[in-house]
Amino acid sequence: MNLLTRPLGKSGLEITQIGFGAWAIGGGGWAYGWGSQDDAQSIAAIKHAVASGINWVDTAAIYGLGHSEEVVGKAVRDIPAAERPYVFTKGGMIPDRSQPYKEPVRDLRPESIRKEVEASLHRLGVERIDLYQFHWPDAIGTPIEESWGEMVRLIDEGKVRAGGVSNFDVGLLWRAERVRHVDSLQPPFSLIHRQSGADVIPWSAAHGTGVIVYSPMQSGILTDGFSRARVEDMAADDWRRRNGEFQEPALSRNLALRDALRPIASRHGVSIAAVAVAWTLSWPGVSGAIVGARSPQQVDGWISAGNLILQADDLAEIAAALERTQAGAGPRQPAGGSDGRDTWLEHGLDPSSLEGAIARMVLPVN
Repeated sequence: MNLLTRPLGKSGLEITQIGFGAWAIGGGGWAYGWGSQDDAQSIAAIKHAVASGINWVDTAAIYGLGHSEEVVGKAVRDIPAAERPYVFTKGGMIPDRSQPYKEPVRDLRPESIRKEVEASLHRLGVERIDLYQFHWPDAIGTPIEESWGEMVRLIDEGKVRAGGVSNFDVGLLWRAERVRHVDSLQPPFSLIHRQSGADVIPWSAAHGTGVIVYSPMQSGILTDGFSRARVEDMAADDWRRRNGEFQEPALSRNLALRDALRPIASRHGVSIAAVAVAWTLSWPGVSGAIVGARSPQQVDGWISAGNLILQADDLAEIAAALERTQAGAGPRQPAGGSDGRDTWLEHGLDPSSLEGAIARMVLPVN
């Protein structure tokens, strides 16, 4: 299958507009695990996604305390070299392996970053990581300038092709950009968690930083078969049990929003999950969306998002559903125009400037 592609900012990477997310396949036994997972199913899911046209996989060292990277490495090695996907990973969350359910330390000291990159290269079985990302901002006092300087060295040495960050705000993005261009940003973004559409996504669009959003289906809520019963059946160590979006009163609002997507999905002949993912891709500046799967069947549930383009009437219907259900928070509709320039220009903003990006943040929500 030929899936639509987009440039990842100025990185030189051309990626399919959806990628395979490997968080859940890390399995259980750690603070943000999804419960037990069969590795054979995980490998089959990755191979099926690649065979279906996806050309990138996103993982992280913390997922399953390294296990996700190992599984991704096994899957990629089995794929012919000419067909292998780009491999993206993240670091900077250091676990206490003697207490795996303890919150990881967010450590971006240069020496720690280098040690993590070497470990990730080994687990993934690759000579160079296509995109290496800082998973979260440092929490132990390391200046971002020092951390990003180490990223520059890793790129210069050929261990990393492109450098990105995840969960960074505009202030940190700006500071990193002064040291070296930030190739990509990975923020949370979905119909329920929409806040990134008001700040970091416009900033990235203005600076040529690619954006790959995570949890576009809100970790499963915005999928066709999700239900309250599914929450009750989750493993005891599934992190979603502790998350407010999976508890009342938010759960009822979220499920009402999910149901409101059914008519749109029916019109396009796709799943609700595909509509939820495509909504994130309709925002100017978004290069791709990370979509997780634990089996080949789950891949089939959202793969149609790879070629789905929502129309203006679809987006208006979704905005009305957000207003009606009051699910989530953040802007309800992307800027107008194929790349968002129409809305920026009508407010007298220069889309290529920082001033334009900052001003865009305070435009009315609708």
